[in-house]
Amino acid sequence: MEFNSVFTKEAPAAIASYSQAIIAGELVFVSGQIGLIPETGKLVEGGIEEETKQTLRNLQAILVAAGSGLDKVVKCTVLLSSMDDYNAVNAIYAAHFHSPLPSRAAFATSGLPRGAKVEIDAIATL
Repeated sequence: MEFNSVFTKEAPAAIASYSQAIIAGELVFVSGQIGLIPETGKLVEGGIEEETKQTLRNLQAILVAAGSGLDKVVKCTVLLSSMDDYNAVNAIYAAHFHSPLPSRAAFATSGLPRGAKVEIDAIATL
């Protein structure tokens, strides 16, 4: 099976040794996204709500560049720096995904890159 990497300037460049996404067969595997502003590489200000919105914009931009979209996501993983933010993140997340909702795991971690409060990765179909 051939693998192809995905890159778009509409999302932040990778900050370590990974691709924004990989296409493998009919699936797109999007690396974890945080609320970085693509043009500046800085974390968006405004708290968990703004970080979540920017994270989902970044995720969507990569999916579109791959020839997919949020409507084709089958699985997400949501990482939180604090479970206290779960309800706020979930409300914004729910506004971006529609039935049938993707499967999902959500859990807290001891830290995220660049001090982010939320990170989301995804698997989608083409």
